[in-house]
Amino acid sequence: MRALRARVGQEFDIVANGIVRRGVVVAIADSLVDFELGEEIPAALAAVHVTLLLAIFKFDRMEWAIEKSTELGVTGIVPVIARRTDSHLASASVKRVERWRRLVLQASEQSRRATPPEISDPIKLREAVNFPAELKIVLSKAEEQIQLFEVAPAPGSGRTLLAIGPEGGWTADELDFLQNHGWLSASLGPTILRSETAAIAATAITISALSR
Repeated sequence: MRALRARVGQEFDIVANGIVRRGVVVAIADSLVDFELGEEIPAALAAVHVTLLLAIFKFDRMEWAIEKSTELGVTGIVPVIARRTDSHLASASVKRVERWRRLVLQASEQSRRATPPEISDPIKLREAVNFPAELKIVLSKAEEQIQLFEVAPAPGSGRTLLAIGPEGGWTADELDFLQNHGWLSASLGPTILRSETAAIAATAITISALSR
């Protein structure tokens, strides 16, 4: 059994129908808490549209990336089965989706987002490559010329897709495939980052560029 520790006068942020409002507890009964709703609170990053294509990797680290990317403001997360995705993780990912959806809901509430990002069922890279977007960027450790901040979207530039590879990175064939379908290749610098670190850093750079 979970106990709700609330008291009269305590304030909470309450999300309903895509609107965040400040609520004050006015009465408490055994199975009921009454709130008085106050002013509407502006939702965070309402105009930013970034979908993260996240190649599936070890679930504990992947969940860290999902949670933090949600707090940063992504509007969608697509789990992708890449060439280097472990086969056991790929098969287990289908049953993991509901957990991920609960995770982004909690992260959205914590970061005062009116709506959580959508998380799709896991798909193969070939199925995701043609998702509509004004800008499509794939993070590649093999890229030596272009860094992400150089191609990051400008405010008001529309939907952005950001692809993060699995442990070991994208294969050369996958990178060629993406680039042949209009994806820009970019790097986060010379150091080798874990997938969850790359996802969080790339999301932060992209959201920051869109929010200027």
